[in-house]
Amino acid sequence: MPMLIRRPLLNYSAILRVANDLRYGVPLRHETSALPFLHQRNFTYVSTDDSDSESDSSHSQPPSLKRPLKGCLEKARTLDESLLHFNELDPSLKRTRICKDLLMGLLKSGRIDDARRVLDQMLEPDSEFPPDNFIGEVVFGELVKRDRPGKGFADEEIVGLVIKLGERGVFPDTFKLTQMISKLCGKWKNSVAWELLHAVMKLGGTVEAVSCNALLSGLGRERDIPKMNKLLAEMEERKIYPSVITFGILINHLCKSRRIDEALGVFDKLRGKGEKNRIGVEPDVVLYNTLINGLCKVGREDDGLSLLEEMKNEKKNRPNTVTYNCLIDGFCKAGNIDKARELFNLMNEEQVLPNVVTLNTLVDGMCKIGRVYSAVEFFNEMKGKGLKGNAVTYTALISAFCGVNNIDKAMQYFDEMLSSGCSPDAIVFYSLISGLTIAGRMDDASVVVSLLKRAGFGLDRACYNVLISGFCKKKKLERVYEMLNEMEETGVKPDSVTYNTLVSYLGKAGDFATASKMMKKMIKEGLKPSVVTYGAVIHAYCLKKNIDEAMKIFEEMCSTSTVPPSTVIYNILIDALCKNNDVEKALSLMNDMKVKGVRPNTTTYNAILKGVRDKRMLPEAFELMDRMVEDVCSPDYVTMEILTEWLSAIGETEKLKLFVEGYRVSSNPSSLQTSLCSRLELSQND
Repeated sequence: MPMLIRRPLLNYSAILRVANDLRYGVPLRHETSALPFLHQRNFTYVSTDDSDSESDSSHSQPPSLKRPLKGCLEKARTLDESLLHFNELDPSLKRTRICKDLLMGLLKSGRIDDARRVLDQMLEPDSEFPPDNFIGEVVFGELVKRDRPGKGFADEEIVGLVIKLGERGVFPDTFKLTQMISKLCGKWKNSVAWELLHAVMKLGGTVEAVSCNALLSGLGRERDIPKMNKLLAEMEERKIYPSVITFGILINHLCKSRRIDEALGVFDKLRGKGEKNRIGVEPDVVLYNTLINGLCKVGREDDGLSLLEEMKNEKKNRPNTVTYNCLIDGFCKAGNIDKARELFNLMNEEQVLPNVVTLNTLVDGMCKIGRVYSAVEFFNEMKGKGLKGNAVTYTALISAFCGVNNIDKAMQYFDEMLSSGCSPDAIVFYSLISGLTIAGRMDDASVVVSLLKRAGFGLDRACYNVLISGFCKKKKLERVYEMLNEMEETGVKPDSVTYNTLVSYLGKAGDFATASKMMKKMIKEGLKPSVVTYGAVIHAYCLKKNIDEAMKIFEEMCSTSTVPPSTVIYNILIDALCKNNDVEKALSLMNDMKVKGVRPNTTTYNAILKGVRDKRMLPEAFELMDRMVEDVCSPDYVTMEILTEWLSAIGETEKLKLFVEGYRVSSNPSSLQTSLCSRLELSQND
């Protein structure tokens, strides 16, 4: 018989107080009347037992309070009010289903701390409202959600929660467990995922191959092959039957780790080769393709062909487009285009349709070995058969034509690419800009830059450097400064290449003041001038016959820079000093090279020998010749031209003969010595 309370209750707290009074048998102190508050909400107290309540030996069983209390929480205006009502309840009145609804609300609102406190109450050893599978569904559903900073459980909590719930017999189903493992592995937290899977195993939860596969994939990404093998052994021990996907993951990552022989060993085990007890998993075409691709990646294309023949002979797994694409790619990368074409023809015979990957692989392979026009012919042939190219196809062709300086053809395919609806990527734009700049077509390069920006791409430092170099060569300084300003606006910082180009150009143009400012700016921005930077300035001063300034830069380089002067810089200065008739200073620099351990080369000796010849400094010439012998520095034709005319004219042919006998010229030593001997004989006869 329904039990009615005649006292009108005007708020939720009053309902809770009445509920507690009923629970402990406290007499109601007010005259009864109709309870419109409960009646309006269809709240009825019935005397039957609640299905999820427990008997209390110390008190008489109260009427069912589940529906009015649940309704009370549902009608609360805010989560705070619901939580307050829940906390005011006596523990014996709390129900698992009520907790579920409250948890759902708290988790949905991102109130993790409050949800954690409710969950902790449920997980207490003597809790009267322990978690059930419905609670598990709510909690595990929250654990697999995408991260919401500050509004979700931390990854480190996952294992602990699963263990606590598992100890109460509540486990995630296979789908949720797999999702949790995948989420952790996707965040490179394989150790946590490993702990999670093994916690479920240890507590007796259901673990299937699909969950192990998720962990295997994560371990494979970290190339943790030992742990992958360990997990497979545990699966076998626990009678978790692997699928073909399980072995596919292992073989795939063995191939990616270039452990092909181990992958082949697993494959042979699958097929029962060399094993008494064959694993009851049949390899599929994906597994074959994975192995063939792995073999081709390490240059074992012939072994890949053997697997192809095996597939065809067994007739269980018919080779598909991917199978042939792997082999074609392998032979293209090996430079064996003829074999790749042979496989393509075999595809057609076997009625395996090629796709755009097949087309791109062959086109790119032909372009890489310089057979650009063969690539064009093949591309046109495929277009005629209805197989259209994509952005990758056009990128390969455009880059190839830019590489052979056929910019017109590259632009033709660029226009075709746009008209066919293919969107160029950054590589296409950069290839064209570089090619046009090298060809000196700066106006066309500027047009491509505009198209690049319109397509949503931005220039990188390398591209800016190419353009700045091109504008410098065209002597368009205003465009150079435009590029520099644009770099600053877009946050692309100039590097040493940028400054080297600018300093070299400014030096050649005679604008030494600006070149000097550029070098100072370079140093201020934390970029150390390279030997190329110093060399460019020194060379520019020398070209303008401003040797004093060149020497100042050189001395600054030696005293303040961490970059030691190179042989090239010494050569520039020695040559300039000799041409300026300052041979003594040039000889001093030669000695400086020896002290600093900078090895002179043939160009160094040629420059200084010209200087001592012009000043008729014979002892110094002999000393330099001896140093060439000591330095094992081979003379070239320029060296011999200088010495033969001079020494023959002053009767020092014997010294010249000794010098010749001690040297071999790298380019063509025998012909050089024959030529020198002939010239010596002629000079003696004269």
